[in-house]
Amino acid sequence: MALLEVDRLSIHFGGVKAVQDVSFSMDAGTVYAVIGPNGAGKTTLFNLITGLYQPSSGDIRLDGTSITGLAPHRLAMLGIARTFQNLQVCMNMDALENVMVGAHLRLDRNVFKSAFHLPGITRRDRVLREECSALMKSVGLEGYLGARADGMPYGALKRLEIARALALQPRILFLDEPAAGLNPTETLEIDRLIRRIADSGVTVVLVEHDMKMVMNLSDRILVLDHGKKLAEGSAQEVRQNPEVIAAYLGATA
Repeated sequence: MALLEVDRLSIHFGGVKAVQDVSFSMDAGTVYAVIGPNGAGKTTLFNLITGLYQPSSGDIRLDGTSITGLAPHRLAMLGIARTFQNLQVCMNMDALENVMVGAHLRLDRNVFKSAFHLPGITRRDRVLREECSALMKSVGLEGYLGARADGMPYGALKRLEIARALALQPRILFLDEPAAGLNPTETLEIDRLIRRIADSGVTVVLVEHDMKMVMNLSDRILVLDHGKKLAEGSAQEVRQNPEVIAAYLGATA
C-alpha cells in the first residue's frame, strides 16, 4: 500500500479551477517532485494536502485512511510537515528556539508542570535542546547555534526552516521551493540534504523550479499544467515526454 494517495482531487475558486481531478500516490522514503509552469496549481496542491485549503472534491489517504479536510495541526500530529515559498521564521527568536518550536506537538503541554518548572519538564527541555541542536548540525547550521534568526543569511534561514520541520519527526515532508533564491553552492547543499532526509526514511515531496535539481533528486515526478495532471513518471520519462517539453521544459530540453 502506498504511504500517501491523492484521488481525483479538485478545488475551485469561484469560476477558476485551480486543481482538477489530480490523482497520484507515493511510497515511503522517496523523493516526489511536483513541477509545472507558474500558475499550474503546485502550491495549491500542497495547500490541499496539508490542510490549508478544503478540496471541492476528491480524497486524500494516509496509509489507506482518509485525511481529507483535517486541520493542519491534526495532520502534523499524523506526521505531515511542510515549509513555505516565503520564509516563515520567527525573527525575534534565536535559531535554536525556532527549531524547538517545530517539536511543540510532541511535548507535554501541562500548564501546571511548566509553570512550576517540575523536574520532568526541566529534563524534557534539556533533551529537546540537545535534539534540536543535533538537527541544526545535521542541516549544516552548527555555526548558528547561538545566533538570532534576524542575523542569519537567507540560505541558512532556508535550512533552518527544514530543521524546524524535521523537529516534528515527520513521516512526510513537503518542501515548497526549497532552493528558491539560493546560489549554486547553496542549492547543491539543499540537494544533498534532501537526499539524506529521504535516505533516513522520510518521504520528501517538493515543488521546485530548478530542473537540474529536480531531475537529479527525484524518484518520481508529477507535472501539472493549468491545474491538471499532464504527466507522471521517472525523471527520464518526464524529460522525454513531448507534452511536458511543449508545456514546460521547452523545445531545447
